[in-house]
Amino acid sequence: MSYLTFLLQYQYANYSSPEYKDTGKGFLKFQLINQRSDFSFALFSGGLSNPKVVAVSNHVAFYNPNAPVYPRIAQGKSWDEMTVTWTSGYGTHEAEPFIEWGPKGGDSMRSPAGTLTFDRNSMCGAPARTVGWRDPGFIHTSFLKELWPNRVYTYKLGHKLFNGTYIWSQKYQFRASPYPGQNSLQQVVIFGDMGKDEADGSNEYNNFQRGSLNTTRQLIHDLENIDIVFHIGDICYANGYLSQWDQFTAQIEPIASTVPYMIASGNHERDWPGTSSFYENMDSGGECGVLAETMFYVPTQNRDKFWYSTDYGMFRFCIADTEHDWREGTEQYKFIEHCLASVDRQKQPWLIFLAHRVLGYSSCICYAEEGSFAEPMGRESLQKLWQNYKVDIALYGHVHNYERTCPVYQNICTNKEKHYYKGSLNGTIHVVAGGGGASLSAFTTFQTMWSLFKDRDYGFVKLTAFDHSNLLFEYKKSKDGKVYDSFRISRDYRDFLACTVGNCPSTTLAS
Repeated sequence: MSYLTFLLQYQYANYSSPEYKDTGKGFLKFQLINQRSDFSFALFSGGLSNPKVVAVSNHVAFYNPNAPVYPRIAQGKSWDEMTVTWTSGYGTHEAEPFIEWGPKGGDSMRSPAGTLTFDRNSMCGAPARTVGWRDPGFIHTSFLKELWPNRVYTYKLGHKLFNGTYIWSQKYQFRASPYPGQNSLQQVVIFGDMGKDEADGSNEYNNFQRGSLNTTRQLIHDLENIDIVFHIGDICYANGYLSQWDQFTAQIEPIASTVPYMIASGNHERDWPGTSSFYENMDSGGECGVLAETMFYVPTQNRDKFWYSTDYGMFRFCIADTEHDWREGTEQYKFIEHCLASVDRQKQPWLIFLAHRVLGYSSCICYAEEGSFAEPMGRESLQKLWQNYKVDIALYGHVHNYERTCPVYQNICTNKEKHYYKGSLNGTIHVVAGGGGASLSAFTTFQTMWSLFKDRDYGFVKLTAFDHSNLLFEYKKSKDGKVYDSFRISRDYRDFLACTVGNCPSTTLAS
């Protein structure tokens, strides 16, 4: 027998009451989140294969199901801008959305918010258009501008109803981003493929992201030592069951309401046949990018073309969209080259390339069987860009494990060091960080010469820039937050000025 909560999650009746089968009595606890509707509990017999309703409870209602919830902040298109996105049940025909915000301890101001939503016709197929459809409510975004570097700001979400009543959220706070090139301690967390899970132990559809709660808890535990988060694709694995986006944004609220939560597009957000997706599969469950593009803000020029750059102090991040064509001659390739070429390495020495699918190197058994050790055609166009512009680290998700390479170019290690790099790397270090929470991927038994460290476990990467010359890389496991792999880079600006493998001029005036 099993309980079912609004067809969203369920527990077996003996989950916390083993004697239920004999006594017919039991006690279960469910965690309910505000999803703009009432809930009911139902008791079923017959199990999952042949469920029959035995009893249904009265409705359980939130005090205000339309209330603003789950704020997620992100960097805007300029360094001194932060965006706040949230969900509510109030459309523009009912209320005016806004943010009340200001420097901590100072005067507050109000900034208006834009409102988006969508209907079934925006979905590309089943189940998103059919059994997985659920009204997403309204998604609001406000732009907080002219922020002072590193200053702490407080904010709360507001809706002014047309009858004059105000609806408020609780108060939150964030620290504004540093000025590009600013010399200060800067700490970045990166991972992919996290998904969501039920804190009350319930089961649900698509239930294979059991590591996600550990990752979420570790980030919350260490939040004072995190400045910005990059979740590089496969966000919540809703796969067309839209209610799970509410579940995910509720799970990450303590993180995303406090530090910028930047996302990349993955196959489980975007891919669908006939939608100009580079991969013609059905991994998005009919969402075809609409949910990711609406639920989260990213500073793209066109949200369907999910590539963008963002600066954080001494870091430049170039985020690719592997679900659209990246090959030489494409619009995205031109963007990637411009992002890499336009950074001033004297001010922003740490150049990081991010993407969902592995475009560099991976020992996943899936890639090894193809003989490509990455997405086919992944490196062909991009490796000369990484080399020419001296990209320090390229990080990927998609493969659900952790792996780090040597500094590498054209399959050859360009530096024999493993943990402490001085001067030029002469290549790019490629890292798979797809162990955010989804079921883990196996490695091939074939030993690749460029692979330095592998771990088939859940975890995330942390980058710490101490100054313009010193960077610390750490891989931490989600189960305990401890460091299991690390390296340092130390160098001066002059190391950027010298040519390196593959980009030295063939002749010079002296020769």
